[in-house]
Amino acid sequence: MPIEQPSPSRRAVLAGALFLPLAGGRAEARAASAPDYYERAARLAGEDPVLRNLVRALSPGAEVPQVKAPKPLRTFDNVAVVSTSLVSATAIVTSRGVILIDALNSADEAEQILVPQLRSVGVNPSAIKYVVVSHGHRDHFGGAGYLARRFGARVMMHKADRALAGDALTPDLDIADGRRLTLGDTTVTFHHTPGHTPGTVSMIFPVRWKGRPHTAMLWGGTNPPAATKDKRTYVASVLAFAAHMRRARVDVELNNHLMSDHGLQRLEELRRGGAANPFVVGEPRAQRFMQVMEAMLRGRIVTDGKAG
Repeated sequence: MPIEQPSPSRRAVLAGALFLPLAGGRAEARAASAPDYYERAARLAGEDPVLRNLVRALSPGAEVPQVKAPKPLRTFDNVAVVSTSLVSATAIVTSRGVILIDALNSADEAEQILVPQLRSVGVNPSAIKYVVVSHGHRDHFGGAGYLARRFGARVMMHKADRALAGDALTPDLDIADGRRLTLGDTTVTFHHTPGHTPGTVSMIFPVRWKGRPHTAMLWGGTNPPAATKDKRTYVASVLAFAAHMRRARVDVELNNHLMSDHGLQRLEELRRGGAANPFVVGEPRAQRFMQVMEAMLRGRIVTDGKAG
């Protein structure tokens, strides 16, 4: 179960990228207004429900919708999703056990929701070897300690978010930018994508749908931070991660908050059956997802300046 050390980060180069050309498009003027950026995001989204949902989620004043918790589902041959009404945990099933991304809000939710619902979709909770915490908000790490105690899982987290978790969580392993975790036949590559929190991590990993291979990304934290400087950091993370996605040929988009990316509706579409998997968005559309995020964040940064 080797964990490889990272290569040097490009984030220092990208941190000042606020006025660089938008990914995949023509250069924008330095004086572009917030509506310019929001309109660009809307044009990129078009009629795509996934991208339109992302625009709404990143708009100023956006509120988290109240939704009913979906039933658990195998979204891929080797991936299962368990959700509350707010947040999801993603189980990656390998030939040597399970890598769990996030752990819901509390020990009670882990015991009463996560564990039985994983079993209901054919995932053995006792096979969880690693719990990966995408960032240090309780709704993502709250059940990690319970899973570590009950099943002996090792908890992984970026050290920049340890202060957010405080005494509520003691990780076993730090996640560094570019680190790879191999368990059995599956390797997950972690990328430090600060912005939502200082230690947010996003990941890229292989998935299979009806035996056919695909490459998935899971963005670690969507809601923009309050501080303008942190939004600039977020933009740099989006640019860096989009480049990693291009190199890895990512064609699957996943999120740990299903209301942010039309995920709830796609779960139900998948549950109804059909040959196509709605989480397989294709490489160009996966890149457009990141471009929409970038444009919306740039608009939010300009909005911050106007408000100040």
